[in-house]
Amino acid sequence: MTLTLGHFLALGAILFAMSVVGIFLNRRNLIVLLMALELMLLAVNTNFVAFSYYLHDMHGQIFVFFILTVAAAESAIGLAILVLLFRNKSSINVDELNSLKG
Repeated sequence: MTLTLGHFLALGAILFAMSVVGIFLNRRNLIVLLMALELMLLAVNTNFVAFSYYLHDMHGQIFVFFILTVAAAESAIGLAILVLLFRNKSSINVDELNSLKG
């Protein structure tokens, strides 16, 4: 059995659906929210690489490197903010972080 484009798109759809479920089911823990966002970016990257491979075009794979760079920067900044909030509030519960309201 060979892997077709549909298999990779189904995998991307499953990963994306898992991340959406993770965001909607757990809105209290900030770490889980960040992990769900990273899983969402992974699902999109899987689709980019699959289309790039099956269309014999390198643009999708190059675009994935840009997405990974932005995701790494977002993770570093998000975790730094998370550490500062935990130091100040002693909690990472999203409901208790009402001081960020403008």
